[in-house]
Amino acid sequence: MGEPPTAACRPLTEISAELAEPLRPHLEAAAEEMVREIKALVPEYARPTESAYGQRMQWAVTESVRQFVEAFGNKDISWTTVTDIFVGIGAYEARKGRSLDGLQSAIRVSGQVACRRFIKEAQRLNWSLQTLGEITESLFVFLEKIAGAAARGYAEAQEVLATERERFRWRLRDLLVVDPPASREAISELARPARWDLPRTLAVIAVRPPEGYTPPVLPPAVLADWHGPSPYLIVPDPDGPGQDRLIASLVRGCQAAVGPTVPMTRGALSLRWASQALRLIERGVLPAKEIVRCLDHVPTLVTAMSQELIDVALRTRLAPLMDLPVHRREPLARTLLTYMECHDNAVAAAERLLVHEQTVRYRIRRLEEMFGDDLYEPDRRVELLLLLHTWIRIRSPEEAAAAPAESA
Repeated sequence: MGEPPTAACRPLTEISAELAEPLRPHLEAAAEEMVREIKALVPEYARPTESAYGQRMQWAVTESVRQFVEAFGNKDISWTTVTDIFVGIGAYEARKGRSLDGLQSAIRVSGQVACRRFIKEAQRLNWSLQTLGEITESLFVFLEKIAGAAARGYAEAQEVLATERERFRWRLRDLLVVDPPASREAISELARPARWDLPRTLAVIAVRPPEGYTPPVLPPAVLADWHGPSPYLIVPDPDGPGQDRLIASLVRGCQAAVGPTVPMTRGALSLRWASQALRLIERGVLPAKEIVRCLDHVPTLVTAMSQELIDVALRTRLAPLMDLPVHRREPLARTLLTYMECHDNAVAAAERLLVHEQTVRYRIRRLEEMFGDDLYEPDRRVELLLLLHTWIRIRSPEEAAAAPAESA
């Protein structure tokens, strides 16, 4: 169904159709003059006439001129043909990543040429001032109409492009954390339509948003899965200037763990450790009131990933402690761990434990009786630190004591 003429276009339809007759032989010349002016004044459209783009431009201008003149005295005129042309032009500009500035300038230039020619025709054909005024008024309405059609096509195409680009970004996001890792070539191929610049490194942030959380608007470089069962963000080059502030703003209000910085193809590794750290946050092992960075908690993360083996080792390697009643073994275990972390300094350990230094020395003598030379054997000290860290910092003594029995 044809689009009815608007009220503003009615002066054009009420002009005598006979006025169009002497104009028809000059339509092609008018269109050619418009194209020349457009090429001269609008750099974006300075294309060779014989090129496909140049021929398309000539056709669009010619059709617009013809449609306008054919509307003289035609009360059944439909503007659909010409508006469809400009909807298509607007969409084309959007797909090419250009703004509408050049097209709008070209429409203004065409209007100026048309006004000059109508003034000459009015003198040649003895039009009244009223007739010239009606034609000029309708010309401006016509130009506004085709500019609006171009803007509509541009907006519609941008919406489609945004949706397509978002789908590519989702696929790219998933590819970056796949295991085994995707090749750099495969990532590059998806990054182009996603309009994502390839980084040198990346980090994955595992997040736990609170109920009812509204995700923030993300910068284009950050890829995200907010709505999956395990939400995460991918941040390119996370160690660059200002990235700490960016990360803090992205996860504000959420529990979050930042995985290690890895090469672009190793996102799965970063996600795996970030997810593990987030689970430890939820268990209360790692602090929940700050952003946890995996590389700041390597001992805790490593031991947590080896929980079953360490549970068995606790019963064997720390047997003298495990055989004591709970109220006796826990102070001794905490004292030994703190003492070793303080480089065997009883005063520093006492300050951290909030006890008297003589209490620390008494407990260390008891531990020396229980473990003998193993307490100071270099290889055994590394093992003791690891086991005590797990027992005290990750698992309660009661859990550690019960675990071997449960598995037996």
